[in-house]
Amino acid sequence: MAAIDLEAFNHKITAAADRIKDYTYKTPLEHSSYLSDFIKANVYLKLETQQVTGSFKARGAFNKLSILKSQPGIEKGIITSSSGNHGLATNLALKTLGIKGTIFVPEIVAEGKKQVLLQEGATLQQFGLDCLDCENKARETAEVNGVTFLSPYNDLDVIAGQGTIGLEILEKLPSVDYVLVPVGGGGLIAGIAAYMKYKSPKTKIVGVQPANSKVMYESVKAGKIIYEESLETLSDGTAGGIEEDSVTFPFCRDLVDDWIMVAEEDISRGIYTILEKHHKLIEGAAGCAVGALMTNKKMFEGKTVVAVMCGANISMNVLKHIVNEHSKVE
Repeated sequence: MAAIDLEAFNHKITAAADRIKDYTYKTPLEHSSYLSDFIKANVYLKLETQQVTGSFKARGAFNKLSILKSQPGIEKGIITSSSGNHGLATNLALKTLGIKGTIFVPEIVAEGKKQVLLQEGATLQQFGLDCLDCENKARETAEVNGVTFLSPYNDLDVIAGQGTIGLEILEKLPSVDYVLVPVGGGGLIAGIAAYMKYKSPKTKIVGVQPANSKVMYESVKAGKIIYEESLETLSDGTAGGIEEDSVTFPFCRDLVDDWIMVAEEDISRGIYTILEKHHKLIEGAAGCAVGALMTNKKMFEGKTVVAVMCGANISMNVLKHIVNEHSKVE
């Protein structure tokens, strides 16, 4: 991909904001007194936990599918692959916009996640023993049938949808020193960084990843997308590999100022802190952002910081374990 034209991409983001405004929420930007005192900074939480379907993914899904709705061949429907937030968001967008679609999920998908999708009326196809096998099959099926494949991150229209978060942050808080963004495939940070770097160049964008699955960070270090094995992590929404041709890579390489890798115990602590101090539920990926803040106090001291709480979809079993673990410590 050539150098990123930030001006042109900002037009895509503002167009996306107008396109999705009837389907998604402008989520709260909430000041955190506890984290501000703890870090000696001015900390805000961008609560995508309160977005429709419980995560930021609805922004990209509604933007992309709104564009596809008027294109020839859309009557055939679309195919995507996800057992998590992207699947839930895409399913809602499909139903709302009246588009057919099939969501591929791996055979090992957690029964709870599968049931949630089925309860929401999703058409599912199970294949493969892991997410990569499943995604490859979904892409192959889409190609054979002449149907559009919708990637959760490797798509400029999806990235533009996620970038509307940056627009909303600056609407509420025109002067920001740091924005912390959880990173998996890079769609979320690509969109936010593209908007912030054009409108507020002094704002530093920090990518946060679990130390157990840091593929994008290692890829940026290597100068190309690489394969790296991921270990189990509480931040399951950001875990796993990246497509070799992912359009998110140049954004992450060129626009992200710093990276923080977060240990599992700090992700857990982040989830518990937001539950205890804010009475709000966050998933592991959002816990990465909180954990990064809490373990790097000197970096953020005296600064105005926004941490993106990307989603709230966490299993009851995981949540129970975290609460029990931290309750014992107390």
